[in-house]
Amino acid sequence: MNDTKWTLIRLMRMAVGCEPYEPMTLPEREWKEVYIQICQQTLTGVIYCVVNRMSGDVGIPKPLLMEWTLKAEAIRRFNAKMNAEAARLTRWFGERGRKTAILKGQANARLYPHPDERQPGDIDIWVEGGRDSVVKLLGDEGVLDTKDTVSYHHVHLNKNASGIAVEVHFRPSSGNYNPITNRRLQRFLEKEILLSESCPEGFDVPTCRFALIMQMAHIQRHFLSGGIGLRHIVDYYMLMKISSEEDRRFVASQLSRFGLRKTAGAVMWMMSELFSMESDRMICPKDERRGRCMLDEAFKSGNFGWYHENRRKGYWQTVISGILIPIRLMGFSFQECLWINVKFVIYIIRTIPKRIKYRSLSLRYVHEE
Repeated sequence: MNDTKWTLIRLMRMAVGCEPYEPMTLPEREWKEVYIQICQQTLTGVIYCVVNRMSGDVGIPKPLLMEWTLKAEAIRRFNAKMNAEAARLTRWFGERGRKTAILKGQANARLYPHPDERQPGDIDIWVEGGRDSVVKLLGDEGVLDTKDTVSYHHVHLNKNASGIAVEVHFRPSSGNYNPITNRRLQRFLEKEILLSESCPEGFDVPTCRFALIMQMAHIQRHFLSGGIGLRHIVDYYMLMKISSEEDRRFVASQLSRFGLRKTAGAVMWMMSELFSMESDRMICPKDERRGRCMLDEAFKSGNFGWYHENRRKGYWQTVISGILIPIRLMGFSFQECLWINVKFVIYIIRTIPKRIKYRSLSLRYVHEE
């Protein structure tokens, strides 16, 4: 691992409180390289809280520090908007008799030492009622994004004036590709999410054991099909910190049933390697081989794989890369990777009539009216 990666890891450890704060003096060139990696991992605000405490000449170029400061301030303001919108949506659905829960993002941010500095993406809100009922409600209220396709687990709302993207989940998770383990996973999550409770920010959040299982499945799905970044791993560390022994014991007993044990072993290795987590707090034994594979991919690809070199190529190169990724990762989780490509082939066959209709091999920009 090169110096830039080790520097990022040390800054990350200080930001989440598992290493004492210590000013770091680096050459300007190295600060620039670290900053690029931090942005690609969407840890800009989280690590800024450490950099902001560094006094004196530590080598950060002034233009870079100014840019970093402005981005961190924008993240703080956007987090305030996100929390307000999550609370508003909770009230809005509540007035219509629907129970809700905020998934991942803003629910995770609450666990950080500085919640307003976690870089947000969109709002994921689960709404009870099932697919048909939820989609009908949103359509009747005129808030559904009609140009968006209803996916397996969620649909998008029209963006409001604040520009916040909202995914309304009628299933609590995108789940696994393997249909057998996915069925078990979804049954558990659908029951467990009903136990969600309100938080001071004005919205409901799921139980810790729901989050530990659901977010492990989220990490697995994205890692095997496109990529994850270190923010996913920091989020999971914050969940592990607040988990009880009972939570961890329960999750450990369910990992194999839900097809998550191999990914959990990799994540636990990163909990140890990156955050020095003790073995007695882990939900399964560490898997160094898979853990190193996942960490290397995270550094190579950045958040959700957006910065992988193949993403900067043309559309078809990206599609081909998407096919090759699960083939390359067969040794990580054979069954999940096999089902990724099986479902891709099924999708291609099922959408042949639409491709003929629009006379286009790519449906990237095609929306049904």
